[in-house]
Amino acid sequence: MRAYRRLHVRLPKRHRDKLDVLFGGGIQPVRVVLRALALCQLHQGKQASEVAANLRLNPKTIREIGRRYQDSGLDRALYDSQRSGPAALLDPNQRQRIVAMVCADPPAGYARWTVRLVAEEAVKRKLVPRAGRETIRILLQDHDLQPWREKNVVYRRTQ
Repeated sequence: MRAYRRLHVRLPKRHRDKLDVLFGGGIQPVRVVLRALALCQLHQGKQASEVAANLRLNPKTIREIGRRYQDSGLDRALYDSQRSGPAALLDPNQRQRIVAMVCADPPAGYARWTVRLVAEEAVKRKLVPRAGRETIRILLQDHDLQPWREKNVVYRRTQ
């Protein structure tokens, strides 16, 4: 069994006041409230294992909350840091070329563009190495394009 050194968390009055406001009302994510409760109990001098039993969390989680508070402050202990999210599937140049393709006439044999046809043509014309229907659908939605609806299609003038 691994021995942990005792975690000493002392909350200054301004942090205790901030936690009281958090507990006082409004809708808060459960994980934020649990972290705040853990900090309050650690401030009262309880051991991480006791706090974990009270809140039905893992003692390792309680120790991590306490360490994050000590290292980085209250906000870092209560809230998760912003995540980068997935990388963009299409770069701006690819997006622009696909939108331009959709604004032109559909290929021979087709009356209008569909999401599936746009995805297939983008790969066939080597605008992108691969393109899923959902990626294309979101791209068209972002540009407020609905090429499958006749009235929304932009046609070139023939004069």
